[in-house]
Amino acid sequence: MKLEGSCHCGAVKFSLETNTPYPYQKCYCSICRKTQGGGGYAINIMGWADSMQVDGEDNISVYHALQDGKPSEVERRFCSKCGSALWVYHDKWPDLVHPFASAIDTPLPKAPETVHMMLDYKADWVDVPDGPDQDRFDGYPDKSIEVWHEKQETGG
Repeated sequence: MKLEGSCHCGAVKFSLETNTPYPYQKCYCSICRKTQGGGGYAINIMGWADSMQVDGEDNISVYHALQDGKPSEVERRFCSKCGSALWVYHDKWPDLVHPFASAIDTPLPKAPETVHMMLDYKADWVDVPDGPDQDRFDGYPDKSIEVWHEKQETGG
């Protein structure tokens, strides 16, 4: 599936291919919450780095959040004009880019369930839904984005 995205002011537009289009995973860590998550979390999806095309690259800035007092290796890309969070990239997975669902303009499929992750870092004011289609993890989930999507396709 081809995803197209942009920042709020339109200075940055991008596209990439994905086989994992469901925006199902909400991250409540303080970095996601403070840099992107107005609802107390951020949702990113996964795409293929080699398919990414960007217009307005001169308007992109990179933020490396501090973890344990040191800059993180994770690159958080955002529009330097309007501040919109665009995507996350890490050299550890050079084939992947993780765009924020909020920056995607292409209609995305509704996720059949939601995974709430990094709940140990959630803000006290955030309510996390409970129920049969709401999986919760104090840290990282037990399945990668790709494995989760495969499970949806196979029904397992």
